[in-house]
Amino acid sequence: MQRVLIAGISGAGKTTMARALESRLGLPRHELDALHHGPGWTKRPGFESDVERFSSQPRWVTEDQYHQFLHDLLWERADTVIWLDLPRRTVMHRVVRRSLAYALSRKELWNGNRERVRDWIDPGHPIRWAWSQHERKRTTTVERVGRHPHLTVVRLGSAGEARRWLAGLATHSRDA
Repeated sequence: MQRVLIAGISGAGKTTMARALESRLGLPRHELDALHHGPGWTKRPGFESDVERFSSQPRWVTEDQYHQFLHDLLWERADTVIWLDLPRRTVMHRVVRRSLAYALSRKELWNGNRERVRDWIDPGHPIRWAWSQHERKRTTTVERVGRHPHLTVVRLGSAGEARRWLAGLATHSRDA
């Protein structure tokens, strides 16, 4: 695993998994939200070129997002996809909890942006997106896996499976 793409719907734990792989494998992590969002939640003009640059490197880990801009670039360049295919109830619990924490804390997310409760009515907000796109995301991920047979795919269907897989990876890494 040298070029790792973490797939899953909002709230599945993509960023958490990417951080864990960064720590355990020493992979450079690139957070697509940080590269994408400019001030005022606008798309940064250099987004695609930033992704092009890091994804041409021999080692990285990042989240599977922003297909409307990147298309299959990251799928073509990855060697491994970790697919967090968690149940809707799990991702909804997580995404609501996360959004509430961000809104109440007023924590800066990227480039001065902060989440507000009033943003939750936006159809693109992670809460609404996770609910409305859960099945569609599963379908498109299956399609992408089929288009990219060169990839090693690790499909994890629960938070427990993800924790056990990471624990086994950590043990394997120490024994190698």
